[in-house]
Amino acid sequence: MTKDTKKWYASWFDSPFYHILYKDRDHTEAERFMYNLTEYLNIPEQGKILDLACGKGRHAIYLNQIGYNVVGADLSENSINHAKQFENETLHFKVHNMCKPFGETFDAVFNLFTSFGYFDNEADNLATINAIKSNLNDSGFGVIDFMNTEFIIENLVPENVKTVDGIDFLQKRRVDNGYIIKDISFTFEDENYNYQERVKAFSLTDFEALFAQAGVYLLDVFGDYKLSTFHKKTSERLIMIFK
Repeated sequence: MTKDTKKWYASWFDSPFYHILYKDRDHTEAERFMYNLTEYLNIPEQGKILDLACGKGRHAIYLNQIGYNVVGADLSENSINHAKQFENETLHFKVHNMCKPFGETFDAVFNLFTSFGYFDNEADNLATINAIKSNLNDSGFGVIDFMNTEFIIENLVPENVKTVDGIDFLQKRRVDNGYIIKDISFTFEDENYNYQERVKAFSLTDFEALFAQAGVYLLDVFGDYKLSTFHKKTSERLIMIFK
């Protein structure tokens, strides 16, 4: 048997079951967030946006539909192969490790839906911020949309079962050594599967420290996709605008 040497996020995000479990994500809410965000940032017409850790490209596709020149980048080859069917002259998808500079500059770089804090090597978190900085043009903005860990931990559901497409996903959640961990187990076609999501429980203070090390400046913080004021006890999201 060949040992799987992939990091957990590479194997799980590349799995079809990841997309089944999360297929009910609110596309309308995501589109409203993209519209609010691009309006707030005043990104120029036909401006260039990098959607970093884009998955199958739902945000990138919508951003392109409302007039932007978009590149979607993700570590998952399966997700990028799926997204490529939507490519056109102003929408492209590439396999890319977000810890490394992309090699182009953009009017905005978006890292959305808690696509940060997965790395086993702590240095990769700072490397990602540095990469985003290098991917911005002189007037560009970086955006990280993360979960508000204080709210999430306070309201953590230890265990539940979510049934999607006839698959019963058992989800067990815990906080361990500074990480929010979700163990996911299920049976499909008489075979048992076990995956784990493991995300560093970064607070706003933690991000501020990373930003200081990277030499970027935090401009604004929002607490939801309507861009409401951030409150650390009650906001579900931690949306940070920096440059």
